[in-house]
Amino acid sequence: MRVAILSPIAWRTPPVHYGPWELVASLITEEMVRLGQDVTLFATAESITSARLSSVTARGYEEDRSIDAKVVECLHISECFEHASDFDIIHNHFDFLPLTYSRLVDTPMVTTIHGFSSSRILPVYKKYNASVQYVSISDADRSPELEYAGTVYHGIDLASFPYKENPSRSYLLYYGRIHPDKGTREAIEISRAVHMPLLIAGIIQDMDYFKLYVEPFLQKGKIAYLGSVGADKRAELLGNAYALLHPISFNEPFGLSVVEAMACGTPVIAFKKGSMSELITDGVDGFLCTSVEEAIGKIPSVAGLDRHSCRITVENRFTSSKMAADYLEIYRRISGLR
Repeated sequence: MRVAILSPIAWRTPPVHYGPWELVASLITEEMVRLGQDVTLFATAESITSARLSSVTARGYEEDRSIDAKVVECLHISECFEHASDFDIIHNHFDFLPLTYSRLVDTPMVTTIHGFSSSRILPVYKKYNASVQYVSISDADRSPELEYAGTVYHGIDLASFPYKENPSRSYLLYYGRIHPDKGTREAIEISRAVHMPLLIAGIIQDMDYFKLYVEPFLQKGKIAYLGSVGADKRAELLGNAYALLHPISFNEPFGLSVVEAMACGTPVIAFKKGSMSELITDGVDGFLCTSVEEAIGKIPSVAGLDRHSCRITVENRFTSSKMAADYLEIYRRISGLR
């Protein structure tokens, strides 16, 4: 099957540090190639892939601020659709804008909805509901106003997240964007209450929030900000943690860091919002909480969880190979090809 995968171009595919949508697009691309499909990846020119690569920009606009984001987005999307007849299926990871091209071509399109940034974008999805196949990344993130071809959970490359049976377990970890939605402030409150060191890793998306709720509490040996951690240090950081703290304040569509931590054997303490109940089995591979106080109370219980159960959860449900197989079945169903 001839497959076009349209990745975002904010970051490289796969990303060096941050870029969850680009990461998922990359994993699907590589698995589809492994499954014998003829794949073209539309991404930045510096992207790394075993598929055919098509690019209109050397770098992502978040990595090179001299690039006009809207201009390269238009060039990028149009490049894919102007070659639509070369493909049996287009898999869109670029949010709602490519939907507006879908009725101009005969090639069927699958759109993975990575989340709704705002209710204001929903009218676009509703307009193309009958002509584009939507895939949700969790049941929790479905809109009742749309129809879906299925739910496909994100998967990860297990080889990149080796299981750690005997970690140092001396620190708590916050791994994600520094932003109110993700709960950096709450993670600090939890670590201070239980007197355990906290390591914070991730890009700063809200500098005012960082300066007000993170920076004043940084203290050597207690709370440390590591910056954005790349793939070379990610597994070690996740695998050696006592627990990953994920005290989100929004309905998160998925949560790659949750799955990545569990793959390493590290339990997750998360607030029970969005997809968390679909990823974490309470009392098995982590705990689902509704408040900082409840999370604080669960910290001692983490020691009694079986780290191997965390790994098994990911092996059974959240691998890149399972994700790709699920998408390939949707491709075949929509295109009529086997």
